[in-house]
Amino acid sequence: MKVFGILFQNKKIAIVGGGPGGLTLARLLQLQGADVQVFERDINKRVRVQGATLDLHEASGLEALRRAGLMDAFYAHYRPDAGKVRVLDKQAKIHSDDHAAGTGYTESRPEIDRAPLRDLLLQSLEPGTVVWDRHFISMEKEKDGWQLYFKNGTTVYADLVIGADGARSKIRPYITAIQPIYSGVTIVEGQVYQAEQHAPNLWALVKGGKIFAFGSEQSLILSAKGEGSLSFYTGCKVPETWAQECGVDFSNSAQVFKWFKTAYGSWNEVWQELFGNGEAGFIPRPQYHFPLDQHWSALPNLTMLGDAAHRMPPYAGEGVNMAMQDAFELSDCITGSGFVSLQEAIAHYEKGMLERASEVTRFTLANTEMLHAKDALERMEAMMSGQ
Repeated sequence: MKVFGILFQNKKIAIVGGGPGGLTLARLLQLQGADVQVFERDINKRVRVQGATLDLHEASGLEALRRAGLMDAFYAHYRPDAGKVRVLDKQAKIHSDDHAAGTGYTESRPEIDRAPLRDLLLQSLEPGTVVWDRHFISMEKEKDGWQLYFKNGTTVYADLVIGADGARSKIRPYITAIQPIYSGVTIVEGQVYQAEQHAPNLWALVKGGKIFAFGSEQSLILSAKGEGSLSFYTGCKVPETWAQECGVDFSNSAQVFKWFKTAYGSWNEVWQELFGNGEAGFIPRPQYHFPLDQHWSALPNLTMLGDAAHRMPPYAGEGVNMAMQDAFELSDCITGSGFVSLQEAIAHYEKGMLERASEVTRFTLANTEMLHAKDALERMEAMMSGQ
């Protein structure tokens, strides 16, 4: 273990949020000898982790794990072939298929489910690093750092606070007042448990990988998970306030199913299998992004990473990869010897992070538009074939 930089000897670091970005940062900082704790709102590590599988990219997500010494653990838990994609039209006809012989498919972005990724990161940390049931409420300046307050009445002091608390970050307003911009698309996220039983035709169709289906300027993305569930995202062009004004109670499966049969009424009935599991919960997610030119003045004891800093729609697979790259770039800056102050190190990190995020956001927004265009199927087929 290396000795942590002179700037932070005998200082405490608080990371708010225990997602992949926050946990990766904690691991990298501990490798440098830092005194770091992660404060996570979940009650414990057994809280169910939802969402699609994650494809990790060579220069970002995989590089973070490589620096963290976790590549063997990753390959012990990743899912070969989970990245294979089938592109379908709304009538469930296959137009492009990575599973087919002779497609030349190569596993360039290996996939892992969210729960195993979280577990391997958690297991890499020193005991007691993650403090559960710490729903961040507010903080105030104290000495040269911050006093943090949590919903359960506990408090903690930290010399440096790092917001890794996602798209609805409560840390971000302490850094900047820049507001997100609605992308024009809202997702309804759902989960089918025991999918082979509850959605047998779709489970066979997804074949352990992913489905991208397009039609009527709508999208439907399915992702098989290793424990037998099927996560999915609908994508529709609706007003920003649609989720509040549509009259659907998203905790009521019957109401969501009724909405789906109407909104996706021209789609093949096979897609209705997604709603055959009464246990499933549904979450409407309006998709936002930050301005491409966002910037702010660096603070000496506070910064952020991941969706807190640069939320964007999921249509380029960059979210977790961006967060994990943020983690190793921030770790490099605040533990390195090339800066005379922590504020200078944070400023250097944020400048590079924001420039990188701007380019990725631009690309992601182009993808979002493409996947919800009238000719989305044709454009996706062309992209899959390398045209």
